[in-house]
Amino acid sequence: MGKGKGKKRKQEEAALQAKKAKKADSSAPIRPARTLTGWKDADTDASDDHGIEAEAQGHNSPSFRNKEKVLVTCSRRINFRYRHLMLNVASLLPHSKKDSKVESKETKGATLNELIDLRNCSSCLFFECRKAKDLYLWMVKSPSGPSIKFLVNAVHTMEELKLTGNHLKGSRPVLSFSTNFDDSPHWKLVKEMLTQIFGTPKEHRKSKPFHDHVFVFSIVDDHVWFRNYQISVPHNEMDKVDKGGLDKMTLIEVGPRFCLNPIKIFGGSFGGPTLYENPFYVSPNQIRALEKKKKASKYVTKVKAKTRRKIHEMENALVPDEFADLWKED
Repeated sequence: MGKGKGKKRKQEEAALQAKKAKKADSSAPIRPARTLTGWKDADTDASDDHGIEAEAQGHNSPSFRNKEKVLVTCSRRINFRYRHLMLNVASLLPHSKKDSKVESKETKGATLNELIDLRNCSSCLFFECRKAKDLYLWMVKSPSGPSIKFLVNAVHTMEELKLTGNHLKGSRPVLSFSTNFDDSPHWKLVKEMLTQIFGTPKEHRKSKPFHDHVFVFSIVDDHVWFRNYQISVPHNEMDKVDKGGLDKMTLIEVGPRFCLNPIKIFGGSFGGPTLYENPFYVSPNQIRALEKKKKASKYVTKVKAKTRRKIHEMENALVPDEFADLWKED
């Protein structure tokens, strides 16, 4: 009996060891590095160096999955209208994450890069308010860049507009760009940044698998104008829309509205080498200074007119009239 038990135990141990060896052989391979265009491993790098494509060698790299996450935050002492705009934008992006306000200082770049890393995000929309009047938008890819700084004008929030359009919250948008985005290299870069940040990833856990609204980005007077429209389709069975029947679809504006004036494009995250600088950009401080000068010039002209009148009166004094006191009663 003892020999039979010992033999059985040895057989069980041998089977367990064989099972472990098989599991070690069939373990998952090391995860390759992720790039913007897909997954990349050492084999594809070697084939790129020799000018041979990986597909020709039969390497089947895993399919790319978009894991874009956007951190949406603002600076301290922000105006209520600009804060409402930030909340409207965050509500349109189901793949966004909100965070507490950040102090608008020179060290904000390092702080925000750390926040982006902690929240496991790859992009950032930072609304920076200056002097409680001017709103700047930082559009950043972290940690390697690039980053674009915009001046935000013509702000109209959803609460102000009260438009009739309405679409499903969390649904994926159709991104529409005007043709002049392909005219120059810096507009191509802006288009790519807008596509990556505003495009909701497919099968995101917070998104809905529908396309019922359109984000429209158009360039007019070197400014990027943003509009959000609902795609309205008739729901009656009689008016059912055929595939490709765009003539029965209509667009109804939802909001918000804003205009982006590009200032600079940097090579890094919240800084780095300047890739592009807008030659037509005029800061709001300069505009306010010119308006003050105009008002000051009006006051100066009034003062000069008064002094000229006094000098004229002194030079041309009136001769006293001898009959002025003739009809005065004593």
